[in-house]
Amino acid sequence: MSETIIEVKNLTKQYMKQQAVKNASFKIEEGMICGLIGPNGAGKTTIMKMLGGLVIPTEGSISIYGKTDEEELVRARQRTSFMIETPYAKEKMTARENLEKQRIQKGIPDKSRIDEVLKIVGLENTGKKMVRNFSLGMRQRLGIANALLTKPEIMILDEPINGLDPEGIVEIRELLLKLNREEHITIIISSHILSELSLLCMDYVFINHGEIIQTVSASELKNICREYYHIHTDNDSLAVAVLQEKLGLTQFEVERDGSIRLYENLGNIREISKTLFENGIVPVILNINEANLEEYYMNMVEDVKKQ
Repeated sequence: MSETIIEVKNLTKQYMKQQAVKNASFKIEEGMICGLIGPNGAGKTTIMKMLGGLVIPTEGSISIYGKTDEEELVRARQRTSFMIETPYAKEKMTARENLEKQRIQKGIPDKSRIDEVLKIVGLENTGKKMVRNFSLGMRQRLGIANALLTKPEIMILDEPINGLDPEGIVEIRELLLKLNREEHITIIISSHILSELSLLCMDYVFINHGEIIQTVSASELKNICREYYHIHTDNDSLAVAVLQEKLGLTQFEVERDGSIRLYENLGNIREISKTLFENGIVPVILNINEANLEEYYMNMVEDVKKQ
């Protein structure tokens, strides 16, 4: 069983009359890639800043490697690196020059570490090219290289794929998977691009208006967001009865508009269509879909609003 290396309990941050984070509680296990998922303004960045000690919580507690005392947390955070908001770099300096400056500021004696991290992030051949001429994806990789200088065990990354084109998103995704698998780094990543995180994360923490509305593992999410037949007919209530009585099907859900999500017998659309017709039901829609992360999140938000 993996060790819990980060745990927050009832974490709250109040800014004047605005409550940015409300009683947030979740755990991060060693070796995982955990996604903080929510729209802009949901509270993701504030949580990350509190984890990094950049913002003081109004209430609640943070534990990193079992340390909760403030002095002990300072030492525990030395095993962690952060890239929160836009990664900083000098525009008129090269990648190597930027990292050399950061190496000195962080008190890292080993100069060879710069070559190591440049190779890890794929910027070893940028030579004298100045950062001002870097693409956004290259800038993000440079930010990750900077975060890697201290050989962290945990990386906390705020929206690292925001604004990237599809190619840049794939590059960052593959880099983070490599860091997790080969460097054994636990990664916490926030994003509002939910579909992309579904290709990367092992655990998910869903956030809305500063509140944690659900935590779920990748295996649980895969089961929730599985393939289904979307069935809509001229008589959906009768179609439900036919599916149950004539075909013995039970794994389905009825949507708000009355249409049906059928999760079984997916290889037998001809039999389903034939049975509906034989019972006087005309299918208007009968196709295979897959619930995505955005849809799942929005349904959760709607459920919270109704409570």
